[in-house]
Amino acid sequence: MICFLLFCCLAGCLGLDVRQSVSDLIMKPGDEEQISCSHDRTDYRVMLWYQQSPGDTAMKLIGYLYFKDPTMEESYKDNFNISGDLGGNTAKNGSLVVRGVKQEHSAVYYCAAREAR
Repeated sequence: MICFLLFCCLAGCLGLDVRQSVSDLIMKPGDEEQISCSHDRTDYRVMLWYQQSPGDTAMKLIGYLYFKDPTMEESYKDNFNISGDLGGNTAKNGSLVVRGVKQEHSAVYYCAAREAR
């Protein structure tokens, strides 16, 4: 059994409406799941995804989405994918897909957003 806890947070969380698909997941090895994150700040066009393993205080960057372009950290490319559309003047939507889940994927996952510079 693999447990995922999910949190969405945005830089400068003042007055922002943040939504995510689920707050926690229990998955079996080999499963695939999509975790969604969205917000209404039209000027926040970067969405970052982090992983915090049990017993670890550090958060590791999985990757980020800049407008529609994902950038993944090398160690996450095999089992994780980021997609979405942060362009336009509408709500911003992104997702993290976890493929071929393994025990070492048990963690807390964070979504964060910031302005594009």
